[in-house]
Amino acid sequence: MKKLLATMLMSGIIFAGQISANAVNNVLPRYVNYTNIHSLGVYEVNDRIILYKEPNETSAIVMSYIISKSGIFPENTREEDLFAVFIPKKELALMTVVDENEDWVQVVYDNKTGASAWLKKDDPYKFMTWIHFYNMYGRKYGLYQLKDTPNHINTMRSAAKEDSQSVGELNHPEKINLNVINGNWALVSVKDLDRMPKTGFVRWRADNGIRYFFPDIK
Repeated sequence: MKKLLATMLMSGIIFAGQISANAVNNVLPRYVNYTNIHSLGVYEVNDRIILYKEPNETSAIVMSYIISKSGIFPENTREEDLFAVFIPKKELALMTVVDENEDWVQVVYDNKTGASAWLKKDDPYKFMTWIHFYNMYGRKYGLYQLKDTPNHINTMRSAAKEDSQSVGELNHPEKINLNVINGNWALVSVKDLDRMPKTGFVRWRADNGIRYFFPDIK
């Protein structure tokens, strides 16, 4: 595996540590995910991804990936299986993190099965907890609701708790503006089909980690 990576590097397949805007399809979650719910956040990767069995470079290599202008190597890699978020035109590739230490993150490389391995950090600031990620990208782009979200999640409340007063319901909102994250609750402002502006708290994440909304990165 290491010899193969060295050969590909010499042949010029890797492009200056950046994700190619011509590379494959965008990835954003569309459905509620029940597989990787006990995760910490995301890590931003570059175009060379080497995954190890244990968090040290003498450990066995589990998988390696290279993102180039022609796509992802190995060629049978599905972007939606590998990434939590993948937007080539923004040079943005995020993998789900399930554990971390000072120098390493344990990332999910198969979103269907939850299989994970260790990636050495090249920058500690590339790791973001889910709350950090939502505050950064959700406040910038707004949120969208994932498909198969339970109906009771549409209830907007006056405070960040289940027994607080209902102040309205989400009804196919045109846009969900994120104001602030408060634990597993998000204070949002929306305008939906009834054309009435509404502000209230909704659960963006269940207590067990299941997420119902996601930053609408464009």
